[in-house]
Amino acid sequence: MFRSEKKEARAKAICFSLTSLPALLASFMKHIPNLLTLSNLFCGCCALVFTLNSEPVTAAWLVLGSFIFDYADGMTARALGISSPLGKQLDSLADVISFGAVPGAMLYMLLSDTYWSHLGMLDGNLAFTHYPPLSGAAPLELPLVSFTALPAFILTMFAAMRLGRFNIDTRQSKYFIGLSTPACTVFVLGLTLAAAHDRFGLKEVIENQWLLYGLVALLSWLMNSEIPMFGMKIKSFDLRSNAFSLVFLAVFVVLVIFLKELALSAVIVFYILSSVFLKNKVLAT
Repeated sequence: MFRSEKKEARAKAICFSLTSLPALLASFMKHIPNLLTLSNLFCGCCALVFTLNSEPVTAAWLVLGSFIFDYADGMTARALGISSPLGKQLDSLADVISFGAVPGAMLYMLLSDTYWSHLGMLDGNLAFTHYPPLSGAAPLELPLVSFTALPAFILTMFAAMRLGRFNIDTRQSKYFIGLSTPACTVFVLGLTLAAAHDRFGLKEVIENQWLLYGLVALLSWLMNSEIPMFGMKIKSFDLRSNAFSLVFLAVFVVLVIFLKELALSAVIVFYILSSVFLKNKVLAT
């Protein structure tokens, strides 16, 4: 009799496991978008480390990972029919690092290089360097380079402001108001990689201190401006509704062929100008 009761209990346990499996699976599925968002954050943190460690190419691959996870979390949430206030807030918090702190750090390193190259202490084959690069560097020069490069993080401040505004702005469901933080990051990444490889001999131009300060100010303003800009999310397979995204992709491919890394920055300029001159089409999307 004891053996019979034991078999019955085991059968009930198996039956309970099978009946509870859908509930467990559903519970896991609802966390997938947040796991993807956290993966975006992880890639962003790693990209920040590699950027400050003078490894821009590795940082670029990690930023690409952030882009993929940032796109995938929203797409997955829509596919699963999942929407939560936590997911929305978590997404913006991850983006502050991946698309706020990382481009700020990239500009910081470019501005740091600007200072050392003026002193003639930077190897021309490197886009980044640890400071002080020479053991004989005067100790008083370290605070100076930190001070002159720190304005780069003004970009991070305004990226955080843009993300905060995005969370409470109901107008940006179909198109953006102001430059998105991922687009800003792509622009900065293009300059960073072009400087790293001295593409077309433009390293000195890109690392001009006043040009970089101007870009910090311009990008900070664009992110928080009221300029309507095309949304790039593909929500259906209708060619007409995705016309600009397809044109954007085609232009990017052509630019990559001719401009290499600089295509990243050039395509964002194309995106901004297209949004400005085709404002009515943006609003009609």
